[in-house]
Amino acid sequence: MIEKTHTSIHYEKELQEIKEGLLYEGALVEQAIEHAVRSLLERDSDLARTVIAGDDQINELDEKIEGACIRLLALRQPTAKDLRLIATTIKINGHLERIGDIAVNIAKRAMDLNEVPPVKPYVDLPRMADITREMVRESLDALVNEDCDLACAVREKDEVVDNLNEQIFRELLTFMLEDPKTIHRALMITQISKNLERISDHAEGIAKMVIYMVTGKNVRHLDPGEGI
Repeated sequence: MIEKTHTSIHYEKELQEIKEGLLYEGALVEQAIEHAVRSLLERDSDLARTVIAGDDQINELDEKIEGACIRLLALRQPTAKDLRLIATTIKINGHLERIGDIAVNIAKRAMDLNEVPPVKPYVDLPRMADITREMVRESLDALVNEDCDLACAVREKDEVVDNLNEQIFRELLTFMLEDPKTIHRALMITQISKNLERISDHAEGIAKMVIYMVTGKNVRHLDPGEGI
């Protein structure tokens, strides 16, 4: 009985460490998004370089968390909700690692744009960035609190980001048509906008996995608000 209790405590400790690692990784990618966009808005290429350099830490965490999950699956043979938690963690871990990569891409485009005059003041990009960071943070809050309502709210914000992405593209297309000299700069801005839209997709993916973890229901192919 004592051995079994000790094993159970150790198992719970391993699960908790995985959760804490995932939340720390989430905090790092949220910061990476913020710094990547700020490096553009403030024309601070040194800040962009810190984003690029910091991706190594995110990658190391990704590998560590995935390894810990695989060990738990192999050695502990979890069932029911714990099994869904570990499967969800593996998926979310992958989403976070890819968000880190996207933040690096934004930082690289920011460094290029910082070398040339801006096409126009940045208005919608900062708003997009704020919403995507919020989506990442809230999707992880939903995980911690097992909050399906919050996860659904995250999913609904994805449409707002999609609309902003389209709005930015239409506006930049007007600049490119009026002045071909802006084409290269405008295309780099659209790439940043598209990258932010991709981050929101990953945040929505995290929210979907939270819903699966809590309810056991797969909503990956359902629109927001359906199937809950």
